[in-house]
Amino acid sequence: MIDTPEPTDEPQTDPVDRVLARADARARVRGDLGSAQALQDASTVTDADADGAQWDREERAALRRVAGLSTELEDVTEVEYRQLRLENVVLVGVHPQGEQENAENSLRELAALAETAGAVVLDGVLQRRPHPDPATYVGRGKAEELRSIVAATGADTVIADTELAPSQRRALEDVVKVKVIDRTTVILDIFSQHAKSREGKAQVELAQLEYLLPRLRGWGDSMSRQAGGQVGAGGAGMGSRGPGETKIELDRRRIRTRMAQLRRQIRDFGPAREAKRAERRRNTIPGVAITGYTNAGKSSLLNRLTQAGVLVENALFATLDATVRRSITADGRVFTLTDTVGFVRNLPHQLVEAFRSTLEEVGSADVIVHVVDGSHPDPAAQLATVRDVIGDVGARDTREIVVFNKADLVDADTRLVLRGLVPSALFVSSRTGEGIEELRQVVEEALPLPAVELHALVPYDRGDLVSAIHEHGMILLERHEEDGTALHVRVPAVLAGRLAPFVR
Repeated sequence: MIDTPEPTDEPQTDPVDRVLARADARARVRGDLGSAQALQDASTVTDADADGAQWDREERAALRRVAGLSTELEDVTEVEYRQLRLENVVLVGVHPQGEQENAENSLRELAALAETAGAVVLDGVLQRRPHPDPATYVGRGKAEELRSIVAATGADTVIADTELAPSQRRALEDVVKVKVIDRTTVILDIFSQHAKSREGKAQVELAQLEYLLPRLRGWGDSMSRQAGGQVGAGGAGMGSRGPGETKIELDRRRIRTRMAQLRRQIRDFGPAREAKRAERRRNTIPGVAITGYTNAGKSSLLNRLTQAGVLVENALFATLDATVRRSITADGRVFTLTDTVGFVRNLPHQLVEAFRSTLEEVGSADVIVHVVDGSHPDPAAQLATVRDVIGDVGARDTREIVVFNKADLVDADTRLVLRGLVPSALFVSSRTGEGIEELRQVVEEALPLPAVELHALVPYDRGDLVSAIHEHGMILLERHEEDGTALHVRVPAVLAGRLAPFVR
């Protein structure tokens, strides 16, 4: 006889509804924790109407992770081969005496990096000690406490706010029993997600391989010798008696070979970029480089100035590839605006070296527009970080215009503090348009003037010269006379040579 279950008053919910309910609960928990401080509030994100067409944003948002659907087993002992998926993470940092505020800002920035990479930040802890522990980064006792926090929050990854040595990462993993990665790994992961162009992808892959090479490790077959020569079934044959080569050595050799290929590939991109620069120099087209901290609003500012349609997203390192757009001053001079890759504190040196060709756009610019997030809790650190990189690319003597963006989020008292940092700075808002015209005027005044000033009477049948003056020169006075067009102009030296027969 089969017992039938007694009917209950509780409603029977669909399995899909239960899954979605758990996902909503996790989203509410995440909302209670608040987003990372380095990211903007959703209500303050720049209006899309000022940014032009945002095709890249639609492509990037086409697929989104649904939290709470993972079926991976929790009891995983071989953490080396677990999938690198930043979902539920705990952050950990170490700071010396008196550096607590800087350490907290750095940890908030790491939280923003983790969110950009696709993670949910559950908790963050800081330890005060003079120097990081050489074995486990935080010390054996604190590592045990960190394991308890990881178990209590259900995290599956720990992110250290530094670049860990391979031995530190392995020792800390052995204690906390979950995957341990560092700040550099998160930044490299973001770069690999956001790189679009062939050159950008090659630069990111080179940086990843440079980081991976000293961190290869293996056991079992990876450490066994690879037999060589004419090895028969019985292990006999010439060439079989040498020490052989381990698989990990083979992996290192393949990585070095791939790195050499990538360096050649990146070097091959150089002539095309240099040819474009040479064309601009030949026509003496001034260049303006927009640089600054990541998520400071560089792409939004470029879109506001030129309607470029560059991807704008409330995320760190949303755009990596340099974008060049043509613009015209009020008096008719042509110049270029370049949106460059953003910077961050403790930017991995592998990325600085890999993106050096892209950073050359900053070094070759005539004017640098240094964009700073005015609503950031530590704008002075942003200024110092970016200026260090500007000095590294040889642009320390280039004219710099400091712009505090997101002025609509800054009150009057904060403006006084920011004005104390840089008295000549401008306050703009890419979202509302505040200060954009003033910035445009200051940039135009900072552009170098054409080298040669002259008076000329250009015949009416040489309209090509008048057109070239309008495009590449600066017209101070233009008057139409019986024999031609009388001009008082400033022009580049090349164009001055073409006008020489008509100078008066």
